[in-house]
Amino acid sequence: MGRLALDMDKIALELGLTENTAEKKLLVKKITDIAYKKGIYSASINEFYMARGRGEIAPTFTVPAINLRTLTYDLAKAIFRVAKRNNTGGFIFEIAKSEMGYTAQPAFEYTAICLAAAVKEGWSGPVFVQGDHFQVSAKNYKENPEKEIESIKAVIMLAIESGFYNIDIDSSTLVDLSKSTVKKQQKLNFEVCALLTNFIRQNQPKGIEISVGGEIGEVGHQNSTVEDLKEFMDGYNGRLRKGRVGISKISIQTGTSHGGVVLPDGTIAKVKLDFDTLRTLSKMAREEYGMAGAVQHGASTLPAEAFGNFPEAGAAEVHLATEFQNMVYESAHFPKELKSRIYDWLKKTQGSERKSDQTDEQFLYSTRKKALGQFKKDILGLPQEARNAIAKEIEAKFEFLFEKLKSGNTRKDVDKYTVLKRVISRKSKEPAKEVEISHEGAD
Repeated sequence: MGRLALDMDKIALELGLTENTAEKKLLVKKITDIAYKKGIYSASINEFYMARGRGEIAPTFTVPAINLRTLTYDLAKAIFRVAKRNNTGGFIFEIAKSEMGYTAQPAFEYTAICLAAAVKEGWSGPVFVQGDHFQVSAKNYKENPEKEIESIKAVIMLAIESGFYNIDIDSSTLVDLSKSTVKKQQKLNFEVCALLTNFIRQNQPKGIEISVGGEIGEVGHQNSTVEDLKEFMDGYNGRLRKGRVGISKISIQTGTSHGGVVLPDGTIAKVKLDFDTLRTLSKMAREEYGMAGAVQHGASTLPAEAFGNFPEAGAAEVHLATEFQNMVYESAHFPKELKSRIYDWLKKTQGSERKSDQTDEQFLYSTRKKALGQFKKDILGLPQEARNAIAKEIEAKFEFLFEKLKSGNTRKDVDKYTVLKRVISRKSKEPAKEVEISHEGAD
């Protein structure tokens, strides 16, 4: 493995830095071919989740789903190191539709970088890459439903062709709380989620059942209820084509918000997360609908003491993003000069997003994610010693999270239920199109 692993650092850096799409695709193929030779496959977590829904795997742990917005290769390597030390198989690399745009990480690059990290760290077996928040815009849907659905389908096709065999559909933006009944409130949500699930099933690679997630409560809004879940699932199952596999998990709202609530001094407000709701809906999702359980979004900025509650509540998956970005920016090893340039750029280019009552700290905190693509070359061009030092700090955080989520010793069950399949090519009934990735949406 030595020579290939040594070369992988160079190949991954070249992939991240080049802006030429044709060159990127050649590097992606090189990485993927090496990964296959090492027994490393992009895979679906669906069967593992469904086994949990059937009661074959106890719901005593929570799968971390981690969004890597910057230093992706360095941080992915750290995650594989933690996974190997803890014998963890259940963990996911994910990126949201919006994140692909503002971090300048197209889907095919993101998957390949994760596979490259796996090769470098001597991993073998499945690597779960997930499309997080493939979100329907309520505004766009209202103006032109067909056009909005087609745009989501285009993103889905690009994701599938890039090895994203786990996709979270977020049509919870279409929930209308002004309607008189919960069924009417959830109607557009379950109809669109079923439609997109059918589309995924129609276009997934032969022999791979993509793990699909749904969402009943938009993060940052009203907390989810038992009735929300029931009406969504009953309506969804009624519109899923006969014989097709449905969703493996359900995202709910329990009191968090993406990125946390920023106080005027730039610190994050403490939130009261409703673990009773998480526990109740996770149990209902498993026992009544055969899913792995409920999914918690917007969790990375929660206080440390909160994380042990997720496995206790039976949460199937928890999404973690903003805190790792924060740790990169706030690291003593991140150059002050670069950070200053980033903040100056944000003030000049993102001013239209500033709310009238925001302090400088609040504005910069809420917008600095959008500088990651603009300054991608600068960040990837940091000295190796600086990147290693930042990754080491965040690796300690990954270690803490894996421990608190009790995700250790899941490798045996993951291997038992996961199909490893090399996808050479596939014939889609609806060819993928290039699509502009919106910077809007939850992340």
